[in-house]
Amino acid sequence: MRHPVFAAALLAGLAASAPAFAQEDHSAHAGHAMHHAAASGPIAAAVADPRRKAENRARDQYRHPVETLSFFGIQPDQTVVEIWPSGGWYTEILAPLLKDKGRYIAAAQPPGKYRTATETLVASDPARFGKVEITTLDPKAPGDIAPAGSADVVLTFRNAHNLLMTGEPEAKAAFASFYKALKPGGVLGVVDHRLPEDRDSALEKSSGYLKKSTIVRLAESAGFKLAAESEVNANPRDKADYPNGVWTLPPTLSQGDQDREKYLAIGESDRLTLKFVKP
Repeated sequence: MRHPVFAAALLAGLAASAPAFAQEDHSAHAGHAMHHAAASGPIAAAVADPRRKAENRARDQYRHPVETLSFFGIQPDQTVVEIWPSGGWYTEILAPLLKDKGRYIAAAQPPGKYRTATETLVASDPARFGKVEITTLDPKAPGDIAPAGSADVVLTFRNAHNLLMTGEPEAKAAFASFYKALKPGGVLGVVDHRLPEDRDSALEKSSGYLKKSTIVRLAESAGFKLAAESEVNANPRDKADYPNGVWTLPPTLSQGDQDREKYLAIGESDRLTLKFVKP
């Protein structure tokens, strides 16, 4: 059952901040129509599920899950692979959304705390997560994250920078795994912290921020084509120049109490939202 107050607040918030579909919607009317459909559809219902953790729902204002998943074209009957879901922020939305008609595959990290977090969440509520399939993405030992050519969508939220920090060959191997898992015409959805194009690329190895051109290069190396991009997860307050990179900002707040209010006022990072297609 959905909390009517929360649902009303969610819909009000959606109405106040329609997403920008940079290459898809060329008119205000088209954007409004898609926005209205998203606000009343199954994705919105999954986001409004009161079983989601309160601390996860509190981050919807930064992560815009309804608009983001709508932009990537997520449908309840699809096979969707999520890369490195860790604590399962998006698992709480995607697993119930896909449970009845679709398939949700969590391509988790190799054994360690992040994989354990995924496994713990999945085991915690069989009614929601009982059909979740857990596979492995290990960029140092590439294997199949899903049966080849089986996935409609592969999603990676704020992981491309981790892959690149592991190494360029490992990042390319991971993108090749994404490509192999997808059907022809399948979508790769990437969200990551944006590094301005005029900054030193060396920052990509330490700051958590990535240039759009770097993500495009990695995707194209695997055979993907950039199909569209959205500014729905943009944050112009984020200048991407902090003492401990992106982890200076919420939710990590690595500086502790030092300038805490300043970083809380900035909010979570400025993010690229890129939609690639496997030809």
